Amino acid sequence: MVDHSLGPVRRVAVIGGGTAGWMAAAALARRFARPGGLAVEVTLVESDAIGTVGVGEATIPPIRQFIQMLGLAEDDFIRSTAATAKLGIEFRDWMTPGAAYFHGFGDYGPVVGGQAWRHYLFRLKAAGRIESLEPWSLPAVMARAGRFAPPVDDPRSALSHYAYAFQFDAGLFARRLRSLAEDLGVARCEGRIVEVLQEGDRGHVSSVRLEDGRQIAADLFIDCSGFRGLLIEQTLKAGYEDWSRWLPCDRAVALPCASTRPPEPFTTARARAAGWQWRIPLQHRVGNGYVYSSAFIDDDAAVADLIGELESPPLAEPNRLRFVAGRRREAWKSNVVSLGLASGFLEPLESTSINLIQNGIGRLLELFPDRDFDPALAREYNRRSAGELERIRDFIVLHYHLAQRTDGELWRHCRETPPPDSLQDKIELFRARGEIALLDDESFREDSWAAVFTGLGVWPRKATPLVGLDPLDTVERQASRFADLIRQAVSSLPAHTAHFTGYAA
Repeated sequence: MVDHSLGPVRRVAVIGGGTAGWMAAAALARRFARPGGLAVEVTLVESDAIGTVGVGEATIPPIRQFIQMLGLAEDDFIRSTAATAKLGIEFRDWMTPGAAYFHGFGDYGPVVGGQAWRHYLFRLKAAGRIESLEPWSLPAVMARAGRFAPPVDDPRSALSHYAYAFQFDAGLFARRLRSLAEDLGVARCEGRIVEVLQEGDRGHVSSVRLEDGRQIAADLFIDCSGFRGLLIEQTLKAGYEDWSRWLPCDRAVALPCASTRPPEPFTTARARAAGWQWRIPLQHRVGNGYVYSSAFIDDDAAVADLIGELESPPLAEPNRLRFVAGRRREAWKSNVVSLGLASGFLEPLESTSINLIQNGIGRLLELFPDRDFDPALAREYNRRSAGELERIRDFIVLHYHLAQRTDGELWRHCRETPPPDSLQDKIELFRARGEIALLDDESFREDSWAAVFTGLGVWPRKATPLVGLDPLDTVERQASRFADLIRQAVSSLPAHTAHFTGYAA
């Protein structure tokens, strides 16, 4: 049999730096590192004259796996990125002014009688015995108390049933990744791209030409050029699926300021009349931003509104962003794979931006092509990428659709707009019995969905009959015992700030 293969990929060009570009370059370099150098040549092209978005400062727990995969020690990461711990997200004012709930990175207790403990809590709520799930969320109790320590290894301990992520300076993260990648052999090429060249037969991208005339050729291109999608959209016309009918926010403005209190181990998302405001406490400053809909507030008013809410004067000029919520129809087309903003955008309400980059890199390494670029690989990559983004889209839409705010047309619009069918099915099933049917490529598990549902006032009409076999008083006593164990465990932990004492950005 004749082998028509064109051979393995030998050159990869990453187009664009920032968080996405340097995450990709560092991961590729780690994967292809050999004693004598890189088995696959990796070049990153970026221009200092082109700014990066760089506002994605909060993450979800899988970021720790990425750091470990790179061989980066956690204390090195914390020191070099001014990181703080993140146990979850506090949502303020999404129901009524002053109301708050917490989405923590943990479960609500053990499995009892084959049923997740949250189902027993649903039964207690239906009987009027409890008001919230939070006393059974270890990360929520830790966050409220301002305490933190990494989980212990003993599965019998209450202090083992949670995860954590980081809040960090995205610019410092990209700088640390660049240093790591270059140490592994990645070549950085400074320059602005003025032309993208394609092959005549297959239409693959063959090279990019810079202002000074240099050409960077590669077998595989990774497009990290941001919203413009220089290769994936401007050159290959991959197309874009617009989700703004469900997610009408199309602007954001970011502003750092000095902190006036010790950093908390959580991110805050506070609902506002035309969107929501984030607060991300780092070691050396606080990241702030306002995500809003330009249909309900103008840009200057949004900046003024944000500045008026800061705890101290801003440390920089406003970083303004324009976007359309949605995804690239083909994140991988031809010999170009898009990552980060080039592949699509979902507002950072659940801190998923960096995780989407991480998962995109993981899928690429799993499906890494040779120079044939078999279309089956791209189809599978695109199928899984689309599923992941759609599941996160539904999770974010859930927050808007169930919010009960009455001060603004944005909230009325979001309540009255029918959600995607995939989300409507989840809502109806949860209302009926507290069940959460996870689909393929879900980023958030059942307890995360339960945190948002119940935090926004949606509880099951009935609990599953499988938790109704024991007397209600017995279930209540057991629930009280579990909550006491959590409180006692949390009281033994050090303050969040103590964990980061000695780290200097």
